[in-house]
Amino acid sequence: MDNDAMTAENDDATNRRLQLLVGLVVVLGAAVLALAILDIATSTKLISPFRVLLSCLIAAANFSGVQVRIRASNVRFSGTSAAALMAITVAPFSWVVLGMAAGVLLSSLRARLPVMKLAFNVAKESLVAAAAGAVMVALNAPPVDPSDLATNLPRHLIVMPLAAMAYAIVDEALFFPVIALATGTSIRQRFTEHWDVRLLSRVGGLVMGMGATVVVTIDQWLLLALPLLIYALHLASASRVRSHEERAAWQRLARTTDELNAVDLDGVLHTAIVRAAELFSADEVEVQVRHPGAGARIVRGNNEGTRYDGPPETAPPTRGSVISAPLESHDGDIAIGELRLLFQGEVKLTEREQYTLRTFAAALCTAVRNASAHAETRRLAESHALAAAQDPLTRLANRRRLEQYATEILDGPAHGVTALMLLDLNRFKEINDTLGHSAGDKVLIEIARRLEATATPGDLITRFGGDEFAILLTELPAPPVAIPRAQALLATIAAPMDLDGMRISVEASAGIAVADGTADIAELLRRADVAMYQAKKSGQQVTRYAATRDTADVGSLVLGGDLARALAEEEFTVEFQPIVDLGTAEVIAAEALARWSHPDHGALPPAKFLDAIERSTQLGAFAESVLNQALTAAVTWRAAGYKIPVAVNVSPRSLLDPRFPDSIKASLDRHGLPPEALVIEVTESLMLSQLEVVDEVLGALRAAGILLALDDFGTGYSSLSTLARVPVQELKIDRSFVSGMDSQAEAAVVRSTVELGRSLEVLVVAEGVESEDQRRRLWELGCPAGQGYLFARAMPLEALLAALGRGFGGRPGRLAESLHEAGEVVRIPKRTRNGNQRLDRSS
Repeated sequence: MDNDAMTAENDDATNRRLQLLVGLVVVLGAAVLALAILDIATSTKLISPFRVLLSCLIAAANFSGVQVRIRASNVRFSGTSAAALMAITVAPFSWVVLGMAAGVLLSSLRARLPVMKLAFNVAKESLVAAAAGAVMVALNAPPVDPSDLATNLPRHLIVMPLAAMAYAIVDEALFFPVIALATGTSIRQRFTEHWDVRLLSRVGGLVMGMGATVVVTIDQWLLLALPLLIYALHLASASRVRSHEERAAWQRLARTTDELNAVDLDGVLHTAIVRAAELFSADEVEVQVRHPGAGARIVRGNNEGTRYDGPPETAPPTRGSVISAPLESHDGDIAIGELRLLFQGEVKLTEREQYTLRTFAAALCTAVRNASAHAETRRLAESHALAAAQDPLTRLANRRRLEQYATEILDGPAHGVTALMLLDLNRFKEINDTLGHSAGDKVLIEIARRLEATATPGDLITRFGGDEFAILLTELPAPPVAIPRAQALLATIAAPMDLDGMRISVEASAGIAVADGTADIAELLRRADVAMYQAKKSGQQVTRYAATRDTADVGSLVLGGDLARALAEEEFTVEFQPIVDLGTAEVIAAEALARWSHPDHGALPPAKFLDAIERSTQLGAFAESVLNQALTAAVTWRAAGYKIPVAVNVSPRSLLDPRFPDSIKASLDRHGLPPEALVIEVTESLMLSQLEVVDEVLGALRAAGILLALDDFGTGYSSLSTLARVPVQELKIDRSFVSGMDSQAEAAVVRSTVELGRSLEVLVVAEGVESEDQRRRLWELGCPAGQGYLFARAMPLEALLAALGRGFGGRPGRLAESLHEAGEVVRIPKRTRNGNQRLDRSS
């Protein structure tokens, strides 16, 4: 059975109980009223004007009182008890009952109450009057003639408090169960509400009734002053009820707004439902909120809790009247929803309740916005945390998560052996090149799925990027078990897979490093990488790390520790390799190449120490040392008459420093050299970053007149958009294409690079020219310049000056025989983008 059906069934059962209770009261009240009328009709005594006046006063007393709304019902507390208590001392009960019934009937007709409520009120007041009169009779204080009341006054005054108690007990015993059933609230809640006002009203009524009784003993017509006393009691009670209501309402509102200061949106909405139902005495409360991008949401319930929480389309229909307030702040922001009070009958809020409703809605609006903002902040934080620890393609953990998890495992209590497996896919580049990167991504995702399915609980599968994966193997029974575990993972990778209608197999090589208690995760990664390299080199599928075969890290650590000393003792020197005009063999520039004269390892080429320098804090000092030596050499050979520029390679990290161009210009100024005396060579791979700061640094160098060269062009990192963006004056063809010119593919790369340089009017320099055949073929393709062992190896400054002076064939500045005779027309790019002569670097 759904909630709607259960709610409807509960409502039907409540209505049946309410009808049964009201019917019983009406029947009993009707019987009492009938007996009273019968008694008056059959009485042989003359109708006394005093009794008629007394009945009229009782009836009039019903028009005084205080009205309180409980949900859709308006409950009235009147001062009738004062008149009734006084009347039962001097008038027969039939007249008192008749006066009570007449007063209630007239006041109910005036209020246009439904027949059921009218009948209940008349019957209840008849029973209440009969109960009070019965107590008076039972305790030997029956009504007497006003002229005889003085004699019996003490007895009547003693019994009147007991009659007042009976009056109150019967009144509330009949009233509150009916109200509780009609409003769906508890009898206890209804009884305790306004108890102080009711008690004061009843005590006041008793005092007034006893006072009026004493006054009647003096002169029965002084009873005419009783309406004034009743009205005074009415004003006092009304004022106290209003004051109590307002104070209680503001206290509840204050408590409610405090409870709404939560960060959980569900908690805010559910609290608002319960508290609004209590605050406004509503049958139900409904809150509708609109979430950007998530649609609308309705939460509905009463003071007992939430009954519905979901989209508006499936919300059960509402019944009765609705009073709504937009969820907007006091400053008039756009409403984010609506608060609705639901009543089973027609209800009109007082001015104070309307203001309270607007205040509550504004507080709820602020709470919803704060909770939504907190939820969004938490969602973003969780998303960022997940993104920071997850590979976006495969949804595997990434390196950061591996480092965190491995640190927890290695630093925690030992539960077996821990090992790190690093694997790399073999020939994965062929998949990307042949089938495209989309197909490559599918392969990576499938491999990730297979690794996760094969891993055991506690293992962590991670992807480092590209085609490299790392698996932390935990709780191994012994170190040798790491190898079969790794082989099982590799086997699941090697199983054939369907890819876009094709069936392919992917193999991998892996390295295993077993934790020995001395290595952290960084060292385990390094060891696993060494082992993986050994596996690839030896052709094995998986290799376990062995310290005896690990030599790469020793040399690197030694060199890294020697950098500061080497710079201080000026162990880094610069040699120069000439760059020549391929046609004339005339030297047009010289490239500066760093060397390390290590006291223990001898002369070290750049490939041996540049990586260590890049990772160290000595890069700036090293770059400054090389640049100063290169510019000093340029000053020397310019003084000897050779006005050729010097080319210096710079680190990618240097181009990330906005201060780099100023430091270069300062060095040129210190050496007294013009900007065109220096060529800055940047590696092609750096251009892939396309960082704005790199563009700004290169632009500043170019604007200063310093020449720029793009090194290793054609190795796969650059693009035409890079050349359009970076203002270079020189392209250097990588030596791998020059040495492979016998291959049609490499020759095509060289040819296209030369034609590209001609189109862009930039100088093209071929690296690694080692034979006359290569020189002539490059020249015939239109490549104007080159460098390599054919002309000269890198040499110290003194040797370069000697070679330039010695020349070739009696021609200083030449290093080989010319390929064409004087006056022969050759095809060479003449001008660069800035209009400088390309091969004329002598000025």
